[in-house]
Amino acid sequence: MGNGMIAVVAAIVGVAGTLLAPIFSQRLLGRIQGEQFERQQQAARADWLREQEQAELAERRNCYVTTNAAYRRYRIQLMDYLWHLHRGTVDAEARAELAAARDAHNAAFAEAQMVASPAVLTHLDDLAAALGEAYVKIKRLERGAPLTDGSLDDIDSELRGFWERWSEMRRAMRADIGVDVPSGDRTPVNR
Repeated sequence: MGNGMIAVVAAIVGVAGTLLAPIFSQRLLGRIQGEQFERQQQAARADWLREQEQAELAERRNCYVTTNAAYRRYRIQLMDYLWHLHRGTVDAEARAELAAARDAHNAAFAEAQMVASPAVLTHLDDLAAALGEAYVKIKRLERGAPLTDGSLDDIDSELRGFWERWSEMRRAMRADIGVDVPSGDRTPVNR
């Protein structure tokens, strides 16, 4: 092959390269922009998922705080009502306070049933059933038809004994929202 032919081939390759370079660079640029867009979409999706997780965590945390407070209030009102019953001082105000605490407990429990994890819900179900049984025992005692294990002392002992269940429920709640449970998780003082 002569120098002339080499020059013609080089010219053809040079012209073809010049003509095809914009096409190839356009395709390469399109691919790069597509990949960047995909990465941005993935980052936006990850941010959205993270925000959703944090919102759900905050909702569960608030629900657990409300539920824990409502359960405590209901237990305290049961104990107060039992004390009034023992002293013979049950009046409309004591009945209204117990009813309000019971209603708040039921509302908090209903919300928790929609938000709580299965592990927490098991504890909530258990404690709600126990509080409900204590309520029935107190009302039966008030009517003069106590259950076999429904004496004033039995009910008082049962209500005071809920702290172990409470401690387990609290541990499950804290674990569910990612709060470390101290090894020496103390049991609250009985009221």
